[in-house]
Amino acid sequence: MKIASIVGARPQFIKAAPVSEALREAGHHEFLIHTGQHYDYGMSRVFFEELGIAEPDVNLGVGSGPHGWQTGQMLMRIEKVLLDKKPDWVLVYGDTNSTLAGALAACKLHIPLAHVEAGLRSFNREMPEEHNRVLTDHCSDLLFCPTQTAVDNLAREGITQGVHLVGDTMYDAVLQFAEIARQRSTILQDLGLRPKGYLLATVHRPYNTDDPDRLRGILEAFAEIGEMVIFPVHPRTRQRMAEFGLSNPQSTIGNLQFLEPVGYLDMLVLEQNARLILTDSGG
Repeated sequence: MKIASIVGARPQFIKAAPVSEALREAGHHEFLIHTGQHYDYGMSRVFFEELGIAEPDVNLGVGSGPHGWQTGQMLMRIEKVLLDKKPDWVLVYGDTNSTLAGALAACKLHIPLAHVEAGLRSFNREMPEEHNRVLTDHCSDLLFCPTQTAVDNLAREGITQGVHLVGDTMYDAVLQFAEIARQRSTILQDLGLRPKGYLLATVHRPYNTDDPDRLRGILEAFAEIGEMVIFPVHPRTRQRMAEFGLSNPQSTIGNLQFLEPVGYLDMLVLEQNARLILTDSGG
């Protein structure tokens, strides 16, 4: 079977790693489309290297931009690839603009669609990810749910056919790579950290980063905690910090230490050894 898998953002690379391996072991031909939603080394390339994911067959190179423009560009370019390659199925992951664009392209071309991480809901329609989740699920023929709650959410929306409770591929990836991370990563030594001697923070949701007062409050709270806070800064957060004239994300403020985005193996080790994790991320 020929399957077009569509990825584009950092969490999707992680989710795709165990699924892609299983598809290939089962003898399916996977055609990997990278939308380019995340594109620099720390947000894209390093994950393919560390997780052993096959090189994308196509990189659409869309890059960042407003939601409507970005999703529209992806939709047009994905449609062109699907018309050329004619897959039997399209597979999408999660809740990003890449997810929605892939789902709409498949749906409009009448290609069966499978959604990994289906049924998750925040019930907050101000979050762009919520629009993507709901629309993608209602386009999908196969819906792979990580939890029973996700199955129940779909049932409340009238979706009961093609629904499968399969578990969380992010958890599968952790099980697969946790020991490898412990063996390979040197980030604790590089940063002079001791186990349970720091907190780990990530912030990237538009709700938190697009409001200057809210973002300033979060950064000030981190700096005033009284313990070392390690903060790998997402590109969107770094951009907003610069726009709002907030802290230089290359510096250290009090106990708050800013880092560039880190790879998956380094992030696993930072998570394993943190005393506490402070995050707005679902991935």
